[in-house]
Amino acid sequence: MKRWAAIGAALLMATACGSDSPTTPSNTGPITFTANLNAANEVPPITNAEANARGTVTITFNVPRDASGAVTGAGTVTFVAQLASFPAGTPAILAHIHTGAAGIAGPVLINTNLSAASPIVMDANGSGNLNISNIPISQTDATNIASNPAGYYFNVHTSLNPGGAVRGQLVKQ
Repeated sequence: MKRWAAIGAALLMATACGSDSPTTPSNTGPITFTANLNAANEVPPITNAEANARGTVTITFNVPRDASGAVTGAGTVTFVAQLASFPAGTPAILAHIHTGAAGIAGPVLINTNLSAASPIVMDANGSGNLNISNIPISQTDATNIASNPAGYYFNVHTSLNPGGAVRGQLVKQ
């Protein structure tokens, strides 16, 4: 009888340590990045009426991944940003992920599709929110950004600063 109890306990322990354990994080879910946005991070730094502008962004890649966490296909991106300290009524006209390390201006890689025709306008407190989903991302871009997030930045452009008003390097969470 003791022998069967020991076998049962061993089986119970083996099944309890499976891959669904909440103490072991999954490598197959979405990939999340954040960035602290600041006008001083732009190249060159912003010195006009938007010099105190700032914000945060959370960027989520919804891409298929294998058990090791490697991206295995294309997917979509969700952008959620909170902007603050802009002059009231400022229109945010563009927002993108760019290729480029800190201090280097680089080309647009992933566009949010925000536009001057449909801007986000800052409220009376100089704040605004961006929430854009289902932007396509290729397997190659997702893989490259996930493997070197500091080599990419997110920025928001305004009418006053069409080259970019606030910027922040991506950090993988």
